[in-house]
Amino acid sequence: MGIISSGFRGRRQAGNPALPPGQHETEGFPVLTAGPAPNIPLDEWEFFISTETGQRHAWSWESFMALPQADIRADIHCVTSWSRLGTSWRGVSLDVLFEDVQTSCRFATAHSYGGYTTNLPLEDLLGGRAWVAWAFDGERLERAHGGPARLLVPHLYFWKSAKWINGIELTQDDVPGFWESNGYHLHGDPWREERYS
Repeated sequence: MGIISSGFRGRRQAGNPALPPGQHETEGFPVLTAGPAPNIPLDEWEFFISTETGQRHAWSWESFMALPQADIRADIHCVTSWSRLGTSWRGVSLDVLFEDVQTSCRFATAHSYGGYTTNLPLEDLLGGRAWVAWAFDGERLERAHGGPARLLVPHLYFWKSAKWINGIELTQDDVPGFWESNGYHLHGDPWREERYS
């Protein structure tokens, strides 16, 4: 499979209020990635949150799956201009994962297996706005789409929803991640067309 799937093309649908400016709807789920998809066995998978004091909270796959699960219905928007409306996911809310985390930080860096990073304000991860998702459309998340689990932050451009999520490092400063260091916007709000810096 190529880096960009055949579902990438589409037409902008003028007048659709569900679509941010410059976006077109697709029925497919294009695969866009900056490198090869890592293969993470479930018995080796871990999700962590580390704080500015060095405190580390961590979950194995088994302990992660034992947490309260949420069904999420959300529109997703890629910076390359495709949108898919009404997608269905299952995962764990970041609110649940942060229940015992004490921090004064305002920012986070999401770390993925394979070395990918992306930065987010902490407020974009909490308040029912973000999840660690492991299922899509009722099926286990495919490796090509970030399985076994990916970050899901649907109100921001989809590069912020890091595939193959491994953990979140809390930071005092807004530290640019992979795409942000290569010219993408630090925040990535599709309704403001925050595509590039």
